[in-house]
Amino acid sequence: MSIVPVTLDGRSYDILIEGGLLARAGALIRPVLGPRRLIVLTDENVARHHLASLQASLTAADYRFETVVVPPGEQAKDLHRFPDLAERLLALGLERGTAFVALGGGVVGDLTGFAAATLLRGLDFVQIPTTLLAQIDSSVGGKTGVNARRGKNLVGAFHQPRLVLADLDTLASLPRREWLAGYGEMVKYGLLGDAGFFDRLERDAADILAGLPGPLGDAVAHCCRMKAEIVGEDEREAGRRALLNLGHTFGHALEAETGYGPDLLHGEAVAIGMMLAADLSRRLGLVNDAEFARIGRHLTATGLKTRIDQVPGGPFPADRLIAHMAHDKKVADGQIAFVLMRGIGDSFQRRDVPADLVRDCFIAAGAI
Repeated sequence: MSIVPVTLDGRSYDILIEGGLLARAGALIRPVLGPRRLIVLTDENVARHHLASLQASLTAADYRFETVVVPPGEQAKDLHRFPDLAERLLALGLERGTAFVALGGGVVGDLTGFAAATLLRGLDFVQIPTTLLAQIDSSVGGKTGVNARRGKNLVGAFHQPRLVLADLDTLASLPRREWLAGYGEMVKYGLLGDAGFFDRLERDAADILAGLPGPLGDAVAHCCRMKAEIVGEDEREAGRRALLNLGHTFGHALEAETGYGPDLLHGEAVAIGMMLAADLSRRLGLVNDAEFARIGRHLTATGLKTRIDQVPGGPFPADRLIAHMAHDKKVADGQIAFVLMRGIGDSFQRRDVPADLVRDCFIAAGAI
């Protein structure tokens, strides 16, 4: 088992990474939470594959628990739907000692974390991420939230989990498209701060995407260690943690334009967003043509989308995408924050980016 500590003042926790953790979840949770009443939140798709195993492990650990199932997809993580979920949870008779368990991907994790952060002014929760994207990114670091009409995750809170159980065996149930969406976030770690890891991904991508335990486990643990280090240094995104948003400012605009629907998964949007960030960096003279081509070649080779005109529902107007970016939660003093690159593995944040260059990037990638 790989154990990655997230070290925070008074709120530290571990990320456990191994196959077979779901069947042992109750026994692993008990030393952390003690004999609490638990509420398991999951979605309909995950419930079919993994809920019975989790319930059996909680029963074996002598836990009292209830289960709440939500619809799958980003639409479940909507600000206007959250009050109904909150009422469902409150109707179960929550107490300050109750804890939540998030069983699912990024949507379930964000939704559960936000419920834990807000109901009764704060409850403990455990993350059991079942997608590659959630295991390497969204389940770690305490960002929780729901989507508003004006943008993604605009209503949320920083609320750290007490434990993260990343069971690699749960990834076997993922459709290929979900694997690729998670892999897009994995590439992000190489581009933002570890050129050697990007080299490794170029070599091992096929094995990782095939789910081979060695390469997959090593890559998941590496991403978690990188994120844990960054979060430990900058929990509330006052500095270095902003680099984890590489590709996200562009990607969130695309998600907003497509209505957070099934036509564009978050990791797909991030992959396109990273190409747009790389192109913007190139136009600013920071990334050379060879590096830009190398990034695109790797993403394309895995099967990820790299252009806006590959997204169903287009073409999308560049000006409308820029308008979505203006509502991003990282805007300050009217300036959009972009994570750019000086090369593979060297990222930084910049705000004084000419709007015409951003528009040029969108149009070059297939916007109108």
